[in-house]
Amino acid sequence: MRGENPAYVYIFYSLSGSWMASLSQAKTLGGVGSILALLGIVPSVGPVLSIAGLIMSLVAVKYISDILGDKRIFNNMIIAVILGIGGIVVLVAFVFAAIARFIGIGNLFGASPGVSPTIPPSDIISLIAGLAIGLLAAWVLIIVSAVFLRMSYKSVAARLNVGLFSTAALLYLIGAALTIILIGFVLIFVAQILLVVAFFSLPDTPPMPPSGTAPAPMTTSG
Repeated sequence: MRGENPAYVYIFYSLSGSWMASLSQAKTLGGVGSILALLGIVPSVGPVLSIAGLIMSLVAVKYISDILGDKRIFNNMIIAVILGIGGIVVLVAFVFAAIARFIGIGNLFGASPGVSPTIPPSDIISLIAGLAIGLLAAWVLIIVSAVFLRMSYKSVAARLNVGLFSTAALLYLIGAALTIILIGFVLIFVAQILLVVAFFSLPDTPPMPPSGTAPAPMTTSG
């Protein structure tokens, strides 16, 4: 039942209801949301702005998905977001567990006052291994997330004739694959800039289908 859902879930689905959807609204929400996501690097308020931007971008994609009658656009984006968040959670969990275990074991060997703690080499290896596994798992999840994001934006690019969505999504995927050597973060940042331009390049109405073809069916959400 709806009353059992958290408040933010109710707000999201209220905002994203198809009765409110229009490409003009998607253009504004997606463009502003993508700008806010870019501001995630700002100290202190960055994470809040980034989350707000993510929500606005999701609503914009939901609007586009409903207008085009293609649920896969929004579903792929949701999967991408879940996998991306999962990658961050896995990384934080592995790093925290590895460091906590390392510090805990190290303290056992440094219990005598005035004596420097002695850390066995095996514990250092265990720390490095834990961090490496966490990084690898997060990296894989982020790449898979980028694959689904690209699928979503490629569909938008093809259906609305805004090629920048496809370009940005490809650059994002390449950036995700290269995050392991850090340069990928620069590519992801550039991809996010392209998404800003792409959203603001959306037409106010969907392109007319080719002659002799039926228009895409409209979907409704409960």
